[in-house]
Amino acid sequence: MNKVILMGRLTADPDMRQTPNGVMVANFTIAVDRRFAKDETDFIRCQAWRKTAEHIKRWFIKGSMIAVVGSIQTRSWDGQDGKRQYATEVVVDEAYFTGEKHEAQPQTSEGYNQPDKFSQIPSGGFDDFEDINPDDGPFPWE
Repeated sequence: MNKVILMGRLTADPDMRQTPNGVMVANFTIAVDRRFAKDETDFIRCQAWRKTAEHIKRWFIKGSMIAVVGSIQTRSWDGQDGKRQYATEVVVDEAYFTGEKHEAQPQTSEGYNQPDKFSQIPSGGFDDFEDINPDDGPFPWE
């Protein structure tokens, strides 16, 4: 079984590219603190494809907390100097928000952050909102 679950912070904005066949791919690195040695950090290279790549590019920026689920993949190639090169990375199947809600901000196609709905929350937090009773009216999920 090859399954990886990681949680950490992005070290840079995800690098989004497109294959010649039009498939989107995002490459990024996550800084993950070691479990029992908090002063040690591993930098794990990750790669996401298609919709997962688009989701990560849209919602995560440098410094964002992220949790990913995927598998370890190794690959090799001949470098320009003729020496064999190796890479180990996580191929991401799922990505999750793990930080504060106000950290997640969608990006426009130009890469700039858009204001998000969480920036409109009153300074008192969610306590200022009225409770909703599902029996009071029609809801789309009924």
